[in-house]
Amino acid sequence: MPNGISPIADADDLCRLSAAELNVAYRAGSLSPVEVTMAALARAEAINPLFNAFTMIDRKAAIEAAGASEKRWRAGEPLSAADGIPTTLKDIVWVEGWSVRYGSRTTPAAPCDRDAPAVALLRRAGAVFIGQTTTPEFGWKAITDSGLCGITRNPWNAEKTPGGSSGGAAVAAATGAGVFHLGTDGGGSIRIPASFTGIAGLKPTFGRVPAYPSSAFGTVAHIGPMARTAQDLSVMTQAMSGRDLSDWQQGAGTLAPLGRIDATLQGARVGYWSKPPSGVLDEEIAAAVSHALTYFSAFGATVEPIDLPGGDLLDLFQYHWFTGAAARLALIPENERAGIDPGFLEIARAGAAFDAKALVAAQLQRGEFGAAMDRLLDTYDFIVSPGTSIPAFDVGLEVPSGSGLSRWTEWAAFSYPINLSQQPACVIPCGMTAAGLPVGFQIVGTRGDDAQVLSAAADLEAAFRPLTQAFRLKDFA
Repeated sequence: MPNGISPIADADDLCRLSAAELNVAYRAGSLSPVEVTMAALARAEAINPLFNAFTMIDRKAAIEAAGASEKRWRAGEPLSAADGIPTTLKDIVWVEGWSVRYGSRTTPAAPCDRDAPAVALLRRAGAVFIGQTTTPEFGWKAITDSGLCGITRNPWNAEKTPGGSSGGAAVAAATGAGVFHLGTDGGGSIRIPASFTGIAGLKPTFGRVPAYPSSAFGTVAHIGPMARTAQDLSVMTQAMSGRDLSDWQQGAGTLAPLGRIDATLQGARVGYWSKPPSGVLDEEIAAAVSHALTYFSAFGATVEPIDLPGGDLLDLFQYHWFTGAAARLALIPENERAGIDPGFLEIARAGAAFDAKALVAAQLQRGEFGAAMDRLLDTYDFIVSPGTSIPAFDVGLEVPSGSGLSRWTEWAAFSYPINLSQQPACVIPCGMTAAGLPVGFQIVGTRGDDAQVLSAAADLEAAFRPLTQAFRLKDFA
């Protein structure tokens, strides 16, 4: 044990600490980044045979990085609030020295020779990378399974999906296998698994977190943080935000810095979006979210029902998503496609068949929808909604059995519209179903107002505490 570090009461306690709590302990010398990293590694190794959250755990490099962080904290020179914080990275972003496979057998196993910009920013901030988390092939669907890595399971019920495509990251967060978890969100891939596993997840304003290489799915695809609390989301987002000249899609401007904003909900005008543009809202989810809305009165906020603008948003999203899948498939030689997820092949072939004029029309329609959303959020301080329209369902399925649905997009209708319009959107837990599955609550804000969204999410987390007590009692180890 390092000199000056007090004995640790319980490894499980270490796995529950937030970044802010770890910062205080590191600064005081009562905890070391090495101890915390060892606890996170042990938790990752314990839960992985049960839930399949990790493709790889990098014990040696993590301990070395934690040791370097410990020296900085002892010298009173931490790099940032993320220094020494155990972090996982989704198998869809480049990490120097790691094999990044996108959940696919068709990708090379050779290690990457550089970090993606978001990874480089986290590394520069001192984050400790403990391992790589699972994704479906190319992140194409909102559940997490692949021919390469198998099925990822929900820790609340191992027969249920954790959602996707950042399902491994969500499971790692829910079980305490790390504090920060990097995910991607092209149609709900951060917010859906956050809802299904009872954690917090943020799809930032598009461009706040740099992306390279650019996603085949274009500008609906975002990079963002997943964690157990909104406060941790804020710290992680700050650490990996910034301009990177390799990401042309970021644009030339810079977004306002993040920081805690007090009283964001005091007297706020809030629009409640309860009608998904596709699929049906589950009655139990609707009841849980409606009950959560009653807590807004304590802030003096007014909540009004609203409808989203736009026409057939499902069709609009699928034009963008399916053509992105076609573009990704085109990079793979015909003779290497035999083992690809059949669902991915189906949507890629559908996307390849779209008429170019119809695609351009869809892009123009997207612009009109995005502008209408900007106007709506000029009227309302926030839009809130269920995180998902349904609770977690059985593993191995793209849609719930007996639902009559054919594609994941049909039940992800509280997610993909906000990818089209690019506003920041945060999901936090707000209760549980009778079967003991988490229910998520989504907060959407004006583009660029990530700090306001995260501050509102933190206030709501505190308000919802009576609804989410079970989340603090569950032990997944």
